[in-house]
Amino acid sequence: MNKQKQTENKSGKLRQAAEMLLMEKKQDSETSATESDNLKLIHELEVHQIELEMQNEELKQAKEKAELAEKKYVELYDFAPSGYLTLTKEGEILNLNISAELIMGKERSHLIKSNFSFFISIDTRAVYNRFLQRIFKNKLKETCELKLETGSNSIKYVLVNGIISNSGEKCLVTLVDITRRKQIENELIKAKEKAEENERLKSSFLANMSHEIRTPMNGILGFTELLKTLKLKSEEQQNYIGIIEKSGARMLSIINDIISISKIESKQIEVSVSETDINEQLEYIYHFFRLEAEQKKLNISIKTPLQKKEAVIRTDREKLYAILTNLVKNAIKFTQTGSVELGYELKGDFFEFYVKDSGPGIKEEQKEIIFERFRQGSEALNRNYEGAGLGLSISKAYVKMLGGKIRVENSAEKNTNASGCTFFFTIPANPVKELKQDTRIVPSDNSTKNETRKLKILIVEDDKVSEMLLIKMIEGFTGKVLKVKTGVEAVEVCRKNADIDLVLMDIQLPEMNGYEATRKIREFNKEVIIISQTAHALVGDREKSIAAGGNNYISKPIDRVVLREMISNYFSALPEHKNV
Repeated sequence: MNKQKQTENKSGKLRQAAEMLLMEKKQDSETSATESDNLKLIHELEVHQIELEMQNEELKQAKEKAELAEKKYVELYDFAPSGYLTLTKEGEILNLNISAELIMGKERSHLIKSNFSFFISIDTRAVYNRFLQRIFKNKLKETCELKLETGSNSIKYVLVNGIISNSGEKCLVTLVDITRRKQIENELIKAKEKAEENERLKSSFLANMSHEIRTPMNGILGFTELLKTLKLKSEEQQNYIGIIEKSGARMLSIINDIISISKIESKQIEVSVSETDINEQLEYIYHFFRLEAEQKKLNISIKTPLQKKEAVIRTDREKLYAILTNLVKNAIKFTQTGSVELGYELKGDFFEFYVKDSGPGIKEEQKEIIFERFRQGSEALNRNYEGAGLGLSISKAYVKMLGGKIRVENSAEKNTNASGCTFFFTIPANPVKELKQDTRIVPSDNSTKNETRKLKILIVEDDKVSEMLLIKMIEGFTGKVLKVKTGVEAVEVCRKNADIDLVLMDIQLPEMNGYEATRKIREFNKEVIIISQTAHALVGDREKSIAAGGNNYISKPIDRVVLREMISNYFSALPEHKNV
């Protein structure tokens, strides 16, 4: 009733306004009594005409307002940051905005009347179906996360909110692109899993290290105690000494691997390029491991297809040696019967080295992880093989430093029971155009004079045990031995004894280190032979020793044979005393 009264009031006001306008037009005109009826009729018509004109103007203004409001609504709808969809009960798309079009990666014309489920990844389609069913059943707002397969063949993650329209026949849906958020979540999950895996690997590694270090230490300390307390036959003594020696070598190998991997991870290892005869490298490794292979009744062989002049390249000799040594050592360790073969082929601009064995091979899932630090084919405590699981990680790092790649392939042949695997790695073939002459130091006139007498040797060492060991190692060479504990004392003794033939210089010394002491000695004595010896044994120590003025370098623990051969190279006519 209120609405009807409002309409009547509005019509009355329009009529009053129309009559007033009409009276203004005719206020000066005169009419006769006979024309009054006609004039009334004309008056009514004119009033209605004016009413219609005024109504038309109002309708025009109302239409303009409606069009402006609709335009604003369309702009808000189309350019909203979220995607908007209108779906039927069956999931058919009735309408959508530009944001939804962009999220789905297709033009609106291809999306209208298509089914929204077509764009949903199979693994979340069941989630979507339940989402749509609940909306029309419960008439409540529902939320879910879906994966969309977009027009760019990529996956997008969307947060979906849906609610029933007022009519109850349509579902109004909003889409929010959460792809970046999901990526961050997945990255965090992977990082967490990686951290947990690293923690597990470190725990496994520490348990393994404890075993690997304590086992040889048990052999060293245990058999040392037996040598001290028991009256043993000569054969038993030699057997125990051999066990102690092998246990010490095993522990040294583990320590070297730990130092190497630590230096690699802290990026403190540099590549030192020099002329390298790869045939000579392989032959040395072959002879080095031949006895160990023969003890296991394995056939070890090498293939060196190139002549010497073609096999000399520029690379890091020590790293190449370390890579090949690690691979051959592994091959012998894991091969119980059959053979081990090492060799190389020239393939374009690269040498491809290989180490092949007839061992058990490597499972497919292990081919990548065996190159990771602290990883082994078996990480269980009941595995049959010793080792820290660092050799292949070190090898991979060295190969990468040299500009190559490393991989492993199982070498099982079809229709046979043959097994085993082959490790391949490449390094750039940087040939040396002209071979240099042998640059080994030739004894000078002064050293020739020493051929007929014993040497006067200065031992610079602050550790008493190391000092005693050096004295025993050089027995037979010595005429007189001088001993000091600091770099300052070494410089002073050399200044007062110009006839010293050889200085065995420790690097880590109190007051003045070995490098500085060597430089000081060279200021007044250019002839004395100085051999540096250090327990650091890091890459670059040899170069530092030579740069300081030393003649050569040897790392601790010192190999007696290597030290004596080194001294013999400088004082060549002196006896070897191999039985000392």
